Formats: sequence, C-alpha cells, structure tokens
Amino acid sequence: MLKLLFPSRRLTIYMAKAMLVRTIAFLVIVTLIIQTLDLLGETGHVLAYPGNGNAELWKYVLLRYPQLVATFLPFSVLLGTLTTFFTLNQNSEVISMKAAGLSAHQILAPTILASLLIAVFSFAFNERVVTRATAGLNRWEAAGYGPVPADRNGQDDVWVKAGKDLIHADIVSGKGSAARLEGVTIYLRGPGALGGILRSPSAEPARGGWLLHNATRFDVASGTETAAGDIYTAEGVRPDQFTLAAVNAERLPIDSLSTAIHDLRAAGRPTDALESGWWHKISKPLSALLMPLLGSVAAFGLARSGRLFIRVVIGALLGFAYFVADNAALAMGNIGVYPPFLAAWGPFFLFLLIGETVLVRTEE
Repeated sequence: MLKLLFPSRRLTIYMAKAMLVRTIAFLVIVTLIIQTLDLLGETGHVLAYPGNGNAELWKYVLLRYPQLVATFLPFSVLLGTLTTFFTLNQNSEVISMKAAGLSAHQILAPTILASLLIAVFSFAFNERVVTRATAGLNRWEAAGYGPVPADRNGQDDVWVKAGKDLIHADIVSGKGSAARLEGVTIYLRGPGALGGILRSPSAEPARGGWLLHNATRFDVASGTETAAGDIYTAEGVRPDQFTLAAVNAERLPIDSLSTAIHDLRAAGRPTDALESGWWHKISKPLSALLMPLLGSVAAFGLARSGRLFIRVVIGALLGFAYFVADNAALAMGNIGVYPPFLAAWGPFFLFLLIGETVLVRTEE
C-alpha cells in the first residue's frame, strides 16, 4: 500500500521537504509580523504597571507567541502548499511526474504525509505549550500585568447568580468543601433597584451557603457603609457554581478538559460549548491534512496557459473558505445551534469531499 502511494522515495522526500521548508518560512514571517504589531498595541498596558520593563515585555512575547503559532500554522500550511505546487507546475515538474505514470493522488501523497507530521506536531504543541501559555497570559492580564498570586488556579473574575442577587469573586481556589473565594462582592438587588452591596476579602462554604469573613455592608438608600463581621449568606449557592464557572477549553489540555466536562455534566450544567472545544482540539490540527487537497488545483493545468495564477487564487479561496466555515461552525456549537461533533468536524468532512470532488473530476 505504501509502495503504491509513494512509488519513489526520493520524490517523496523532495516534495515533503519543499513543502515543510516553505510552511516554516511562512509561519516565521507571518507570526513575527503579527507579534510585532500585537506588542506595539500592548506595550503601554504592560509598562503601565509600576516596575515593569523589558523583562516583562519579553515575558509577554513568550506567552503570546505560542498562541500566534497555533493560530497561523494552518494558514502557513496552506500558503506553503500553494507555493510548492505553483513552483512544481511552473517548472513542468508535475508534467514530468504525470508522464512517468503517477496519478494526481500519488503526486499529492508526499505533501499529505508532510501535513500529517505537521498535524501531529500541532496537536502536541497545543496540548503541552499553548494551553499553559494561554492560561498564564490570562492570569497575568487579570492581575493587570503585575505579580500573579501564587494560589491563583486560573478561576478569575467569576460571576454567579443567586436568586435576584449577583455574586462576584476575584479569585476562586479549591473544590467542593475546600473551595475558597477571595475579593467577594455581593450585589443585593431589590424590586427594580439595588438595595445594598456586601464586600468581603474571603469566603468559604458553610451550612449550604457561604460564610463571609470581615464583611462590610453598603446601604444604597442611606449611602452608608457599616462593618458586618463574619456573616452567613448566599444559601443554596453550591461551590461548583464558582469552581466550574470559568472553564475555558483553550486553557486546558484535552485530559483536564474531559474531567471538567464530566464534572459539569454531573452538576447538571450545559457542556455543549466545551464539548465542541474538545472535539476541535483534534479537528483543528488535522485541518493541515486538507490543505494539500484544497490547494491541489495549483498543481495541475499547463503553466503556459495563463491560468496558473487563477488556479492558485482558487486554491487560496478554498482554503480560506474552510477557515471561515470552521470558525462559523464552532461559534454555532458554542451557542448550542450545532451538536458538538458536527460543529467541530462538519467543515472538515465537507471540504474533504469538496477537495476530493474537484481533484477527481479535473485530474483523475
């Protein structure tokens, strides 16, 4: 089977290497340009915190750059594929391959193999590097680019509704009965108006509700603030409403995300958006396999016919149409319009069929 797909070892290495080199070149160029522009826009915010300097700017770059690599790697594969096929076609190398008896699928096979290697790298890079960098950057941003508290576990700026009241916690740590809230603010809402505001530096679960320590109460009607000491409130609000409120698929590796989805489902919470993100962690890296197929229109047709540029444009449009459809389907999955599996895999299989149809009808 392998001999049938890759009849020439030298040709396979030549084409795969050409595509990989171009892909890496495009990735480096695009990400460096975007990183420079992003840093120019964010430098003022980073340096606004007293004491921040060049070290903090480099820290921002190290945390932000993995996100850019993950975002633009599929685009770079598309551009690398198109330029590889354009060069091969322009130099009549594709004609030589077809004259030697290779089919269109055999010509594409080395680039698909290279794309598979990129997909494996992309998945591992996303799981081991991007998720940690994203979580670290989000925590640092939440701290105003200042020191991040050592006990912060990624649950920041959490809002929970308790009847008519709203509860806000700056930091959430722990799980179950060991959950702890820091920087707690409870907005006591009356009929059509805000009645008062409770503030506490910390809170812990107690008697089916929450015990606020050293709380203060601000009365809206009188405009006065009084010390309330340790008080019990928010009866019926469960710890998991805080600990599971800020689960972000982009900040968790796939195994931790699976655990979070299980916990949310056990608590009776909706999980469609997170399930879409779980499936997308697999489908997104594999999108690299589609790029040679969608860009294959640039590989065939006579270069001297004057239509080679049009073929390249068509390949680029097919590739970018996939990215648009993928983002749209994921958004539909996040709001519950599409089932999670369809939201993550629908565009992949749709454009796989489109690419195969174009290739078979035009070249096979």
